Amino acid sequence: MEIKDRVLVIEDDKSIRNFMKTILEANNYEVIMAVNGAEAYSMITSQCPDVVILDLGLPDMDGMKILKSVREWSGMPILVVSARSHERDKVEALDLGADDYITKPFGTSELLARLRTAIRHARVSYLTPEGMQTGTFRSGDLVIDYDKHRVYVGEQDAGLTQNEYKIVSLLGKYAGKVLTYDFLIKEIWGPNMKNDNRILRVNMANIRRKIEHNPAQPQYIFTEVGVGYRIVDPD
Repeated sequence: MEIKDRVLVIEDDKSIRNFMKTILEANNYEVIMAVNGAEAYSMITSQCPDVVILDLGLPDMDGMKILKSVREWSGMPILVVSARSHERDKVEALDLGADDYITKPFGTSELLARLRTAIRHARVSYLTPEGMQTGTFRSGDLVIDYDKHRVYVGEQDAGLTQNEYKIVSLLGKYAGKVLTYDFLIKEIWGPNMKNDNRILRVNMANIRRKIEHNPAQPQYIFTEVGVGYRIVDPD
């Protein structure tokens, strides 16, 4: 099973929302959707998207508010897609931390190209060549292939999202050691991320569901209550 990047589309216009969903799924992205700011906040923290496509003209709040709020704790890629074409709107969004600004109407090729670029930049910023892990980690049926950026259980690709892979690969790098919640959050989501363990717990629950034979009794990744997580030593 191939890893799919999870894209959160925040858009209140149903026709545009469905158009983007069709295009993105056809290009092998997993798509989740929110129609207003309240849903967007909930899905960003509970669904852990790899990248966000954000419309500014939402019915319950200005998308700039969401952009500013998310940037206080996360470095996840955010592409603004808006009908606002004034230069001041583009400058404000970029100053608030948007990775790109696409003006409606937009072409399919432009959207996909900018999305690929944002995801690629996020991956490069996460692992520099000096800190890149190579080779494989093996313990029982669990295999972390650092060269391919894949995690396998037996012969099957676990299908982890980008952030889930980051967590597992970081634990594998420090196999046998307890990594604190704060350390993991800062390493995965950046130094401006608030020390809120909820997003980490959601990711870990998803990881265990994909790699553990019995998520309630994990054999690979263990919780050190009140401290953090630890992966087993390699074989």
